[in-house]
Amino acid sequence: MSTIAEELVTTQVYKVYIKATPQAIWDAITKPEWTARFGYGGEAQFDERPGGSYRHLASVEMKQAGKAGGFEVPDVVVDGEVIECDPPHRLVHTFRMLMDARTAGEGFTQLTYDIAEGRNGVSILTVTHDLERAPTLAALVAGKFGGTAGGGWPWVLSGLKTLLETGESMGNPYL
Repeated sequence: MSTIAEELVTTQVYKVYIKATPQAIWDAITKPEWTARFGYGGEAQFDERPGGSYRHLASVEMKQAGKAGGFEVPDVVVDGEVIECDPPHRLVHTFRMLMDARTAGEGFTQLTYDIAEGRNGVSILTVTHDLERAPTLAALVAGKFGGTAGGGWPWVLSGLKTLLETGESMGNPYL
């Protein structure tokens, strides 16, 4: 019998087709007023230049879910550094989950967003998450854990697509 870590691919790639412009997708990924409305909520803060900082702040709902689950959610749940920034087509940054000691201890991974303009108003967002030496985070972002951990990248990208195409949040059953 294999473990979850053995079953996971260390580089996870997700592709989603969204009826939105590359700029709208870029803004939804990088602007706090958008990031608070999909996925797990909370505001992302990007200094959009190589060497700039990236931080994702905990939402009130995340903090409440943590308390209900018996643990404290930190103010900053993810941090990192911008490696490459080419708006609205490519963003590469490091990514360290600070929610608990296990994921924080695994250190920084690398996250890449590639946004391409498709046809008929549909753009293609490809998210590549290099998770080498981060098996706990790999399981988490793949949606392998239930409860408040939720659905990982599939959940987040579904929320992003829903928000951009309908203007409404998908809601979050995990919080």
